[in-house]
Amino acid sequence: MKIGTVSKVLSFICFVVAFSMIPSFFIAVYDGTHDAVAFAGSITIGVFTGVLLTLHSRKKVFSMGIREGVGVTGFSWIIASALGALPYYFSGSVPGYTDAFFETMSGFTTTGATIFTEIEALPRGILLWRSLTHLMGGMGIIVLSLAVLPFLGVSGMEMYKAEVPGVTAEKITPRLHQTAMRLWGIYISFTLIETLLLTLGGMSLFDAFNHSCSTIATGGFSTKNNSIAYFTSPYIQWVIIIFMFASGVNFSLYFMLMQNRIRDFFKDEELKLYAGIVIFSALAMSIALYFSGSFSGIEDTLRKTLFHVVSVMTTTGFIVEDYNLWPEFTKFLFVTLMFIGASGGSTGGGCKVSRFLILGRQLKAEVWRLLHPRAVITARMNGQPILRGTIDSSTAFFVLYMSILVAGTAITSAFGIDILTAFTGVMTCLSNVGPGLNALGPVENFAWLPDFVKWLFSLCMLAGRLELFAVLLLFMPGTYRK
Repeated sequence: MKIGTVSKVLSFICFVVAFSMIPSFFIAVYDGTHDAVAFAGSITIGVFTGVLLTLHSRKKVFSMGIREGVGVTGFSWIIASALGALPYYFSGSVPGYTDAFFETMSGFTTTGATIFTEIEALPRGILLWRSLTHLMGGMGIIVLSLAVLPFLGVSGMEMYKAEVPGVTAEKITPRLHQTAMRLWGIYISFTLIETLLLTLGGMSLFDAFNHSCSTIATGGFSTKNNSIAYFTSPYIQWVIIIFMFASGVNFSLYFMLMQNRIRDFFKDEELKLYAGIVIFSALAMSIALYFSGSFSGIEDTLRKTLFHVVSVMTTTGFIVEDYNLWPEFTKFLFVTLMFIGASGGSTGGGCKVSRFLILGRQLKAEVWRLLHPRAVITARMNGQPILRGTIDSSTAFFVLYMSILVAGTAITSAFGIDILTAFTGVMTCLSNVGPGLNALGPVENFAWLPDFVKWLFSLCMLAGRLELFAVLLLFMPGTYRK
């Protein structure tokens, strides 16, 4: 690994994080709250760190390979979280740096798990910073940097492969920085449109923008203790449902719409399976809840059920009800949806619908081979043959995911935490969902966890955000030696 190349890109990440704190600093100054000094100090440290890394890499030879791409991707999230935690720590909003780092990692990885017990007591500067970590983390700090890296003389394709979630990372335009700009253009447009619609529904501009950042990033941070349940408007809930679902779709499909390839958009097999799972799960839960008498009417049942199905499957984590109190069947479906996750190439987490589609097609092909031993049968997706390497990668991902889930649950339960809380706690962090079940349910928080478990969950959040392998490679000695 060429440390000079990694240092040069990390210096840019430091500047991005530092300058992203400026809006929160101005809000704090305008409100006259104590966190203004915390943001000023954090910005100074961020810029100073960026300058040091720039000086370190000034005379180095630059080239970006797979090792440098993995190193930049993994270390950028770590250094961003380390710097982003400073406003929480300096302002005294958290009891210690562990909590500050956990909250920031949760923000940048768009997990949405929080250690704050009184969110509405926080100053607006801190609340805005929480949402901005979602905004930057949603499409990825790395994807943002790809628009600038070509001008720094550093190729970013290896970073793009390591960063963009999903089975494959294909460029939607010939030039990489154009891809980053197009993706961010779609991303910001969604955020602004949702902000406008939520404002029309009665939200303040501040609340609307913060919740839009959380929705499009599929993060889940809210400015209210009760999340979306604070806003009793069905209109607001429907708007958020629509944008959560849209954010769980592969963003490259929206590029097809921009090219008037409407038929290709709706023919996408992953999109069909994604929508089918949402509809089936929502109907199944609605029937169970309606006959249990949990809600007053059909529309109320469908809306609130669909809200939570989309929220969990897209790994957003917003809530309007405490589904910890729902029937056991619905809890099983929620755990299943956490595991499945959103589409590849979306801002959502989880194992990704595309992987289940690929392995399902491979399973079908194997069954047909048993029936027709001499036939040449190829698993296909969207009419194209699925490469052997893609199938192997998907299989390896599931094995690694389950290994981390089992190991994490064992370690967490060793601290005396009940097995359902430990299991769903690890899964919700590994899938970047936010709330789990039992003591980590939708109306609970992560503040009570031991510090070691918080660091473990932070690592799980990072691993889940970077599709497991990028983080695993950070711990492989071969990544660093020639």
